[in-house]
Amino acid sequence: MLSMNDARALIEAAQQEAIRLGKPMTVCVVDSGGFIVCVDRMDGARPLTPSIAHAKAYTAAIMQRPTHMLRGWADSQPGFFSQISRMGHQPIVATLGGLTLKKGDEILGGIGLSGGTGEEDEEIALNVLKQLGYDTDFAEWNKVRPLKQD
Repeated sequence: MLSMNDARALIEAAQQEAIRLGKPMTVCVVDSGGFIVCVDRMDGARPLTPSIAHAKAYTAAIMQRPTHMLRGWADSQPGFFSQISRMGHQPIVATLGGLTLKKGDEILGGIGLSGGTGEEDEEIALNVLKQLGYDTDFAEWNKVRPLKQD
């Protein structure tokens, strides 16, 4: 289970990294069902960053993979991915900056960052997870194979 203290520790660590980069960001932490545990928008972060960070955290939690791992699926089946991306209570996104919170075999939730470049968001999230003892290795999903034509 992901506690409020866990969420606050993740957010504080991410904000320290954001300050180091000079980037005001929003950090969102959700539970395994994608529901917000805690979200914090730093002074100066753009107005849309809370929605983006939430979508990234939600995606990482409910898809049980970091958001960047969904790019292949989004690219190979854009119509289907577009439909799936609207089914939950938040958008499902295939981008950088959303990581699954996992310890051992347990999916605890997700963290999403917004305010830097995608690469900066991803780097901060990854550094924070490593720093706080979360797993960062995820097996790639099976590659999508085209259907055989008769």
